[in-house]
Amino acid sequence: MSGGGDWGSGEGLLRLDDPEEWDAAFERGEAGLGTAVIGLAFHCPLAEVSPRIVRAMRLPDAGQRGFAFTAAGHAARLNGELTPELYAALRAEGPGGVAEHPIRDTLTFVPFRKLPPWFKRRWVYVAVRDKLEAWWLRGVYAVGDAWRAVRGHRS
Repeated sequence: MSGGGDWGSGEGLLRLDDPEEWDAAFERGEAGLGTAVIGLAFHCPLAEVSPRIVRAMRLPDAGQRGFAFTAAGHAARLNGELTPELYAALRAEGPGGVAEHPIRDTLTFVPFRKLPPWFKRRWVYVAVRDKLEAWWLRGVYAVGDAWRAVRGHRS
């Protein structure tokens, strides 16, 4: 690990660049594995970090599990793709929970042609929903502006 990290306090774990050290810490049951897997996502190739992210997504600590999902989102941003195992883990967790932001990151940073079928359907759903919401808000703002203009002329 560059700079050295402290598994006890969690300090420096975002600099972790050694997958074997993460594996050893996982076997010891260390805290901070989710935090450390974010560091791996920043510093290691996707093929090396992917199985560790998936393992961290199954940690008993909800906070550390959340960090593992954050690592998946960072992996999508940095690599422009994910492994089949990461796609499967994100799909299994589903939108609306801890995987919501990593799924959106995947839809944003992975080209449509590289997405598996479920993610392509999700991309279409999100794009249509976002467009409808934008139209709705534009109408709401127009009505609000008109109402303020009418009320302003009465005073």
